[in-house]
Amino acid sequence: MIRPARPLDRAVLIDHDRHLDAYLDQDAARRIGGLWELAASSPHALVHLPMRGNPAPSRDLPAAGTRQLDLVLLHHSRQFAPSRWKEVRRRLGPGRPQTVTLPGAGRGDGAVVDPGARHHRENRDLFHQHLHAETLFMTGSAKVFRETARHFLDVARNGPGYVPVHPSYPYFCTELHSNDGILGDAREIHIEYCDQWDS
Repeated sequence: MIRPARPLDRAVLIDHDRHLDAYLDQDAARRIGGLWELAASSPHALVHLPMRGNPAPSRDLPAAGTRQLDLVLLHHSRQFAPSRWKEVRRRLGPGRPQTVTLPGAGRGDGAVVDPGARHHRENRDLFHQHLHAETLFMTGSAKVFRETARHFLDVARNGPGYVPVHPSYPYFCTELHSNDGILGDAREIHIEYCDQWDS
C-alpha cells in the first residue's frame, strides 16, 4: 500500500454518475501525476489517494447526483477485489515514511504511441473502474498509467499560468476521454486546475 506522506488537501474527485470530475491545485496535480507514474512502475502496489473529505474549490459545482470519492490506482495483474477494500482501509495505520524517486518522472519513456492501435480489438492497455466504499478503483496496465500521467502533469505545468490571463474563461482542463481508446469498462474523467479553494 502506497499513500502520499502529506495529504492532498486541494484535490477533489467527484462522481457525477455518467462521468467523473477531478479538481486539483498545482501541487495536487503534480503529486497525482507522480503517483500515477508510480502505479505504472509498481505493479504489486495499491496506490491510495484519500481525498473524499476535502473541501471543494471556491466555485459553483453541480450539487445534484454528486459524491466525493477516494482513489486507488492498481495494476490489472494485482487482481485485488474492491469488495475487500473496507476491511483493508480499516486496518491501515500511519505507515512508514519512505522516499521514492521516479526515473524520468513527467518526461515519458520515449516510446512512440500509435493512436490507431488504441482502437484495435486486441488492445489490452485499457482502464477499468470499480466503485466500492466511496472509493474509485482505477485498474490498468503499466503502459496506460504511464501514458496518461501526462494529463495531471500538464494541469500542474500549465494551469497556474493559464487561469490569470484568461479571466473570461478561467478553466484549464484536460480529460481521459472515451475517444482516446484508453477506457475499457470506465467512465471519462475531466481533470481541471483550480487556484481558489474553500478553507
